[in-house]
Order: sequence, then structure tokens, then C-alpha cells
Amino acid sequence: MSSPTTVTRFAPSPTGFLHLGHAFSAYQGWSAARVAGGRFLLRIEDIDEGRCRPQFEDAIFEDLAWLGLSWEQPVRRQSRHLPDYRDALGQLDALGVVYPCFCTRKAIREEVARIGHAPHGPDGVLYPGTCRALTPVQRARRTAAGQAYALRLDWARAARIAAPAGWHDDIAGEQATDPGLFGDVVLARRDTPTSYHLSVTVDDHLQGVTLVTRGQDLFASTHVHRLLQALLGYPAPRYRHHRLITDDAGQRLAKRSDAVAIRHLRAQGMTPQDVWALVGITDLP
Repeated sequence: MSSPTTVTRFAPSPTGFLHLGHAFSAYQGWSAARVAGGRFLLRIEDIDEGRCRPQFEDAIFEDLAWLGLSWEQPVRRQSRHLPDYRDALGQLDALGVVYPCFCTRKAIREEVARIGHAPHGPDGVLYPGTCRALTPVQRARRTAAGQAYALRLDWARAARIAAPAGWHDDIAGEQATDPGLFGDVVLARRDTPTSYHLSVTVDDHLQGVTLVTRGQDLFASTHVHRLLQALLGYPAPRYRHHRLITDDAGQRLAKRSDAVAIRHLRAQGMTPQDVWALVGITDLP
């Protein structure tokens, strides 16, 4: 029996210009697919309508092509696939693992202060579960009143229903999944049909991604994604969380850092070879 085709992807958000860190990350997926004779996909994560801009999306295509990278068509744009995320939410709701949270950020801070010993996760203090105990009648009443809400994942109930197995990282090795690492994460909001955690899990499955290549900063997120995969009946891909490209102060690069933007480096007269050399890549596309 032949082994499955390696399918990788690069999934930037069009909220700014690509920088050296993006180039390095895109290369990891492209290179892994090339070595395995597989497929490299490009996905545009454009759910955040307030920050995404068409000119940034155009620049993504232009900069990647200038660097010598190519990808399989068509490009998946999340904003054109909202029903996919609604369907996944519906499946999770049918399992009884999703609940509406009406807490404002201020209310959460006040509740955490009252508790005084709230547990922490990779993103800081975990949500204390204030709305988890609301009855169906209370939830319906608040929803009917037009109160804003987020849809959260009841991770403890979810883990009892579909405890995920571990996962394999090509660099870090075998990992045990901690379903509650992020607590009851937000999966969607009333005005935003999906979150990063939900959309990336659904997209990777629907696109047949078999190897997820991404930065070390997203390593912890895999614990959430494995839980969602188990709940939705998705097979687990392999993962490869690569090193991050940092600035002179050791900080992860940000889109607001114009000095390392690909477009800025191009304007300075650099060649693609020059740019790849900056991130230590010599096996050029």
C-alpha cells in the first residue's frame, strides 16, 4: 500500500505585509512538500474583516512568487467558506460541548480578581467558567434580549466525550495532549462565525493537510486543535513547529516591523537569494 501524499500549507492573514518570519515559515511548508513529492497549499485567513485588506492579500501573492515559491490552486479564502465553520459548530453544539458566554472583558477581570487564584494558560489567566452554569432558559433569555456573546468550548465535558490521543511533532517528538491547557476557549462570536482554533482545524481537515508546519509560538495551540479534531472525528495530521525568526533583541518579528518586511527588502535592492540568506536558507526555491 502506498503512503499518503504529503500535503502542507502556508496560511497568512492579510493584515499587513509579509516579513522574514513569514518567508521562513512558508519555506518550511513548501520545502517539506517538495522533498516528499507532495502538495503545497496557500490559504488566506481573512476572517478578521476589520483588519484584513485586499492590498495585503495581493502583496502576499506577489512577495511569495518573487521569492520563488509556488502553490497549488485554488487558494482557499476563509471568508468564502463560513458555512463550513457553522457546520462544525453545529456538530459541537449537538455534542453539548458549546455554550454562550455573555461576560464582558471587564466582568471576566472582576471575577478573576474575586477568585484570586485563577489558573493560567499560555495566553494568561483562564476564563473562570462564569457562564458555563447558566441554564438553557437563562441562556435563551439573554440571547433574546440581544446581549452580545461568545461561544465557548466546555473543554472538560469535551474531553470526557472524546479524549484525544497525543500527537507527533517532527522536531519535538511524541506529545501528550492537555485538553484543558487553554480552558474554555472561544470558538466563535455572535458577529464572527469562527475563531482561529476552529477555522484552522476545519480548514486543515477539509484541505487534506497531512503535515502542519508552523512556528513554535503556535505549539501550545495544538492541544486545543487535537481536542477539536477528536470531537469532530478528524484524523490527526503530523506537526512540525519550526524555530522563529527574531530581531536583534530576540523578539519574534511582527508585521508592524517595516525593516524586515519583504517589500521593504525588495525596495532596498535585495534579491530573493539575499532574503533567503537572511533566514539561513541556502537550498533555494
